[in-house]
Amino acid sequence: MDDFVRDKLSEWGLSELIEEFEDERINKESLLLLEEQDIENLARRTGHKVKLKNGLKQLKIEEDMERSDLEVLPSTSDRVQLGKRKYDHQDDSSQLESPTKRQCDFQGPEAYILQHVKTIMDCVKEHLGKDKLSEFLRNKIKSLETDKRELVGVFGRTGVGKSSLINAIIGAKDLLPSTDEECSACTSVMIKVEANRTDSKYRAEIEFIKKEEWEEEAHSWHPFLTNKGVQEEEEEDYEEGEHPYHSENDEDDGEAKMSALYGNEWKHMSPDSFMEKKYFKEIPEFLMSEKKEVMCATAKELSAKIVRYTKNGDKDKQWFWPLVKCVTVKVPNSDLLKHVTLVDIPGTGDNNKSRDQMWKEIIRDCSIVWIVTDISRAASEKEAWEILENASSLIGNGGECQQIDFICTKSDFLGTIDDLPPAEAQVKILERNKKAREKVKDEFQKKKCLKEQLSNDCFKVFTVSSKEFFKQKHLDQDETEIPKLQKILQNLNDEHSETCNYVSGAYGILSLIQGATHKDVTDEKCEVYTYLRSKLLYELDQVQHEMEKVHEDLKACLNKGVEKSKLSCDNTLHHLLYWRKKGSAFHRVLKCVVQSDGVHKPKKGEQMDYNLKLFSQMTHSITEEFKKTLPNDAKAAPFNGAIKKFSLNTDELMSKHSALELQLSFLKTEEEKVKAELNKNILKHKKEIYSSLTETIQENMQEAYKKAAEISGKGALKKMRDTIENHMESNKEMFELAKNAMLEKLNNLQVEIRKTLEKTLKESIEFSLNTEDDSLPARGAGPITQANVTAPGDVSRNLDRVKNYHDIIGKRRSC
Repeated sequence: MDDFVRDKLSEWGLSELIEEFEDERINKESLLLLEEQDIENLARRTGHKVKLKNGLKQLKIEEDMERSDLEVLPSTSDRVQLGKRKYDHQDDSSQLESPTKRQCDFQGPEAYILQHVKTIMDCVKEHLGKDKLSEFLRNKIKSLETDKRELVGVFGRTGVGKSSLINAIIGAKDLLPSTDEECSACTSVMIKVEANRTDSKYRAEIEFIKKEEWEEEAHSWHPFLTNKGVQEEEEEDYEEGEHPYHSENDEDDGEAKMSALYGNEWKHMSPDSFMEKKYFKEIPEFLMSEKKEVMCATAKELSAKIVRYTKNGDKDKQWFWPLVKCVTVKVPNSDLLKHVTLVDIPGTGDNNKSRDQMWKEIIRDCSIVWIVTDISRAASEKEAWEILENASSLIGNGGECQQIDFICTKSDFLGTIDDLPPAEAQVKILERNKKAREKVKDEFQKKKCLKEQLSNDCFKVFTVSSKEFFKQKHLDQDETEIPKLQKILQNLNDEHSETCNYVSGAYGILSLIQGATHKDVTDEKCEVYTYLRSKLLYELDQVQHEMEKVHEDLKACLNKGVEKSKLSCDNTLHHLLYWRKKGSAFHRVLKCVVQSDGVHKPKKGEQMDYNLKLFSQMTHSITEEFKKTLPNDAKAAPFNGAIKKFSLNTDELMSKHSALELQLSFLKTEEEKVKAELNKNILKHKKEIYSSLTETIQENMQEAYKKAAEISGKGALKKMRDTIENHMESNKEMFELAKNAMLEKLNNLQVEIRKTLEKTLKESIEFSLNTEDDSLPARGAGPITQANVTAPGDVSRNLDRVKNYHDIIGKRRSC
């Protein structure tokens, strides 16, 4: 037996087996070739067998990694062979082998790296003491655990193929229920699709609105719908006029909701009976304010079970979608969804407040937005562009969206295409798709409000066919452009590497621990410590100076916006209140607006947002400055690059002070980490800062909306108009208040940025270079049971391992 085997057995806590292995003359080569029966013969105790199997498993992965280096850690995009494989046609289409399922064979090495490093850090944490340095290290290890998911919002009217598109992208043909003869799409339910990282089942979590919300909504619909004829007669007493926002569609929506849950009998029901338990016997979770969970072995089974929560259908059956806030579908073995959630989002918000709030929050958090429409009228379809325009401020300056993809579906549909020879059919489809892309891009250039919020670089057009992706009758998989959308998701995953972030942080922490054992560099430590304290203050002042300049520039833009708003608000309000044309009762529309705090969201047509219109001059005044100061683009730098330029010059210091390389490596990783965290935090606060304008206006207009909502009877339209106009006339200072609210939030963010940089790095410098190492456990201290792990005072071996992982991942990400 060689020393390698002896050392491994000792590391694995199997010293008792050394003699047995010597007798069998097992060396490194034969150790790696041990099979199940050999382990049974060598290790007679169950505990020894488990340790030996686990140790061998880890050893084999380590050996594979050393042989293949970068090849063992390909990027996600390298792992998936997009568009190269024909799908097998099986009876159960949900069993089709998806690209994401094939990837699971490649997850082992990367998953092993993460798990191994976590094991090392868990052991380090376990052996820390109770002193300040140990507490500092413990908190640093704890902060390594992060897992923010990237959101991709999928918008589009019903029937354009959103469900089929999502199914094709993740390789599960029958996962999301699609519209067919038996059921039709509903426009209210939000569907999230993400990875199931716990087991191999297909799961769904169904979140309901609050029962009190449904009770209130049903009570409001009942008299409105059952007395429509009477109401229309009464409305003849009101002043007539037409507005570009119609409420007839909302009547249809209310009727659809009531019919879905109660069938036709709702028209003859007493409102007091709406909440009777018999209507909810299949969903007791709704009455208990709990989520309903569904689990299935296949995608097809899950699809059948959730269809009544996401679609509408035959009135002979009960459909539960009116009660659903969100359905989260979890897909097993899906590398494409590892750090990404696809969200099928209703085109507009909802009259239900909780659903509408979730709609806003999701849109603001989307990294990428997909607008899905039928290719036959992609450039001219009004609803698709209205969806994008209505949400433009939420995905632009008010959100964090970095890319808009306009996706034209059913790109294989082209008249009598089946009568043409395959080659000719392919040419015609591709020519038509090219023209469609050009038309959509031209249409985008005409949309002024979109171009204010979004740049040309972030807008892309795709022509896709989910049907051809699976069948490949006229197009190959690459030509369906589904692989291009898969690549977008892969890139999001690659940019959001949990393993990379954890390993980088762990490498810095272990560097600090190992550096603390070097006691012969006291003078050098003192010199570098003094320099870094001074350097930190200088860099903080530079950041502060740039942030103050940005603050003043934005303030100047806001001042212009306030003056323009005061001059134009009367005309703006008059335009909103008196937009007239003979034909329908505007009274009903205005009533919807004031009852919804100034925002009316019809199921079809442009959203009516009084608050947005009233402060439009302010947003126009700050759009470019705000976009430059707090950009959505991850590659751009907020506050004119002030944080990006911040540097403690650790690389230069390492070249001059090699004896302190470990401590400086820790400081380098801490600086990189705090800057990355600040950029994420800035993106979050940026959304709050931008939305403060409309929130201030809405809050200030509340009194007028509330009073107007209470008005009824003959002449109500005039009284509502007068109430709103009088309130505006006496409250024009609200624009100044909105400006101050935005600047206050911006100032709070600036204070937090400086405070975070100073506290984090000052503390790190202190513990790296100005703390006695006596508080750390001595080398080899404490009983160690985990394989390949040593105590904090002796981390050189683990530091080398983690550094190797860190270098491998770094090379991979730079390729």
